[in-house]
Amino acid sequence: MPLVGKPAPDFNMPSTKNLETLAENVKLSDYKGKWLVLFFYPLDFTFVCPTEILAMNERISEFRDLDAEVLGVSVDSVHSHRAWIKTPREQNGLGHLEYPLASDITKEVARAYDVLIEEKGIALRGLFIIDPEGIIRYQTVHELNVGRSVDETLRILEALQAGGMCPANWKPGEALLQP
Repeated sequence: MPLVGKPAPDFNMPSTKNLETLAENVKLSDYKGKWLVLFFYPLDFTFVCPTEILAMNERISEFRDLDAEVLGVSVDSVHSHRAWIKTPREQNGLGHLEYPLASDITKEVARAYDVLIEEKGIALRGLFIIDPEGIIRYQTVHELNVGRSVDETLRILEALQAGGMCPANWKPGEALLQP
């Protein structure tokens, strides 16, 4: 079910915001007044997921320059997230991240965003861009084997912020369409 143009489903999930205590939840209201790139991934300690998480991390300053924050979500526990982050990259871990991972262990958030594969109990690769007022402006959901493009995510974010109509293959700095 398309969620674009609708208020983002609320959430309050355990997160790695405080990696040592794991005592700080992440809520949709934490991002009020900012853009949020919310992405779901299937599971920790897998193959494609770390490539996406690390690619987002490498470009976090570009997201923040656009007044956007990034939040990754899976159905794994926050303890699994912490173990994965604390595992060195050379040992298939993530190492330090500049943004939190959230635990949707109840699967309520993945269900609310309509990305849960019920029979497997994991999320599809869903990505949502939520505006500063909490409205979903972009969503893409696809199967498990294909990682997302950070370049395209940044392009879409900039297009949404451009304030006009962006033609196909529009790039930041190019002219907008005039009605």
